[in-house]
Amino acid sequence: MERGEKSSLESSLIPSQELDEEEEEEELSKQNCCRGDFIEEAKKQLWLAGPLIAVSMLQYCLQLISVMFVGHLGELALSSASMASSFGSVTGFSVLLGMGSALETLCGQAYGAKQYHMLGIHAQRAMLTLLALSIPLAIIWFYTSTILIFVGQDHEISTGAGTFNRWMIPSLFAFGLLQCLNRFLQTQNNVIPMMVSSGITASLHILMCWVLVFKSGLGSKGAALAITISYWINVFLLAMYIKFSPACMKTWRGFSREALHDILSFVKLAIPSAIMICLEYWSFEMVVLLSGLLPNPKLETSVLSISLNTCWMVYMISVGLGSAISTRVSNELGAGRPQGARLALCVMIIIALSEGAVVGISTILVRRQWGKLYSNEEEVIKYVAKMMPLLALSDFLDGFQCVLSGAARGCGWQNLCAFINLGAYYVVAIPCALLFAFVLHIGGMGLWMGIIFGLSVQVVALVTVNACTNWDQEVSLYLTWNFFFKYPSHKWVFPRKICLLIRYVICYIILFFFFFFYLFK
Repeated sequence: MERGEKSSLESSLIPSQELDEEEEEEELSKQNCCRGDFIEEAKKQLWLAGPLIAVSMLQYCLQLISVMFVGHLGELALSSASMASSFGSVTGFSVLLGMGSALETLCGQAYGAKQYHMLGIHAQRAMLTLLALSIPLAIIWFYTSTILIFVGQDHEISTGAGTFNRWMIPSLFAFGLLQCLNRFLQTQNNVIPMMVSSGITASLHILMCWVLVFKSGLGSKGAALAITISYWINVFLLAMYIKFSPACMKTWRGFSREALHDILSFVKLAIPSAIMICLEYWSFEMVVLLSGLLPNPKLETSVLSISLNTCWMVYMISVGLGSAISTRVSNELGAGRPQGARLALCVMIIIALSEGAVVGISTILVRRQWGKLYSNEEEVIKYVAKMMPLLALSDFLDGFQCVLSGAARGCGWQNLCAFINLGAYYVVAIPCALLFAFVLHIGGMGLWMGIIFGLSVQVVALVTVNACTNWDQEVSLYLTWNFFFKYPSHKWVFPRKICLLIRYVICYIILFFFFFFYLFK
């Protein structure tokens, strides 16, 4: 009986052991599958983000190169071109950039849903809208000098800025078309042609500036004309590619009357997109204007201008990452894969945190040398060195929010993000900047600290929105009436992994604050 009992016990144990082994194998296979999905998603995003970062950098360089050439014509010419570039960015380029970003939602989700012909229709609606919008913006640019003189700017600088912007008016129409073509290709994951065309344009732009500024006798007018010609060259190259490339045969079927219908739907999404981006861009420009009211305006304005240029240069990396996650999220939602959209966001957050940490540390390490690239004055160099840790923190936060904003554009949350940006920058950032700079007398550093406070609020709000989103519900809202006229209804839940991610983000921010205070100790 004992032998029989043992044998029965052994026989009963064998199946349970086999079951345990099968469960372990299933768990291991799930872990390997998740790891494999994560790596595959990271490859897709890096393949997208690399060329998009290059495109952002190359297109940003066009105005920068022109201003650098004008700088060799004298102080007045440089001041006028810088003023014109800043005014043009606030009243023209940022508006068109924001309006065009609505295509990241519409074209991205249409491509994911395999409604390929709708990409061309959406792009044509955007082209018509942006070309029409460029007309009133061109009128504003025509009266640049009058507007600047009216708000109290120097008469000579304002006159030069007005002349510069008048010669640059045709670039408005090209820039608007370029945003549409870029988004049209980007949402199809077809980014290499964008990088090639931007590279060719930037290379030709250097030669064009040299000829038009120095050889033709046009001076600063030649620099403005070079910007116009370069933007139109880029538009022409991309248009030829879309027209004749087999890769765009399904998505571009020529101009259609269907594009004339339902333009209002595009406008209702494009306006919040423009507000969302402009509110952020304008707040940074406002900080530079406020620096002119400080006790030592020449020093403060110079250092804040250097800081802003550095910030925008680094920001181009984040723009590429934000465009990549916008494409991935919109494609996954359009294809009806909510888990894919969630995975894409998690992967990009890790990439953005890593990139932000590297950029932040690099910025701090070069703080004593960076000012020497812009000025020979010891006072400016020392002040820039003090500002760099603040720039490191703002670059980190700005990069992180850019990725979260990109995911929001992919979902179509432009209305919600516009309100977040309004609160973060104009309820928190600007009042804090005024408090630190003019009440507590911290100066230009106080202005930038106000921006950091606004960025922190924006990051917390965007993290909360993304963490509490019901992704299954987002798929069901794809291209419905609520998608265009209401905010997506979120089910506020906190998954465990997202909670851990929020903790890591908070730890990163706290470490940067400690590092900053240690440097200023």
